[in-house]
Amino acid sequence: MLDTLKIYNEFKEKLDPDVALKLAETFGAIYGELSNMVSSSDFNELKEIVRDLGNAQKQTEKRLDLLTVKVGELAEAQKRTEKKVEELAEAQKRTEEQVKALAEAQRKTEKRVDNLEKLVGGISNTLGYSLENKSYGPLKRILEERFGLKVKRLYRRNLVYASGKFDEINIYGEGRRDGKEIVVIGESKSQFGPKDVLRFLKQLERVKAYLEVDVFPLALAHQFHPKAEEKLTQLHIPFFWSYETDGNS
Repeated sequence: MLDTLKIYNEFKEKLDPDVALKLAETFGAIYGELSNMVSSSDFNELKEIVRDLGNAQKQTEKRLDLLTVKVGELAEAQKRTEKKVEELAEAQKRTEEQVKALAEAQRKTEKRVDNLEKLVGGISNTLGYSLENKSYGPLKRILEERFGLKVKRLYRRNLVYASGKFDEINIYGEGRRDGKEIVVIGESKSQFGPKDVLRFLKQLERVKAYLEVDVFPLALAHQFHPKAEEKLTQLHIPFFWSYETDGNS
């Protein structure tokens, strides 16, 4: 606050008292105006600043609240995700255990199948060998009576090739017809199917190339599949049912 009395006293020592009073009053008035102007302007500006700061604070707090909510939601989502991951890991573990169990069951099944195939193969071979052994004598007479082919004897023989591989010939016999050398190559099975025909044809190709003589093929079985019968007939390969060679020793 401006001290006008002090100003007046200072001016009174050098000037006329009336002039000194007038100057002191003038300085007081000027100071008052300046004080009012500055205080009002500064106050209004300060109020605006405070209001802006308040609004900014409110907005910041609002954003902080929203951010807090979002963080909470993310944390909850993270928990759910972690729970799902744990559930998936557990499911994966169970799946792997099931796969291992299935693999073990498959291995056991394959082993049983292999054993069954060996058993069936052994039975089939036993039946086949029995069929062949009983058929040699009757077939020898049938070949001579029906086909004019004289064979010294029929037997089982392995033909070993240069590669070391070999073919087991179920019915083998060296004979002659019309003075010409002919080798009998027969395939004997308990059941003769279409695939057996194809295997027999491939075997005949190998045997012909190895022996380099005329071959007389024939098939013998307890049972022929209709398709096998049809194919053998088309190829003009004689085939005989087991009952045709029974009791003709």
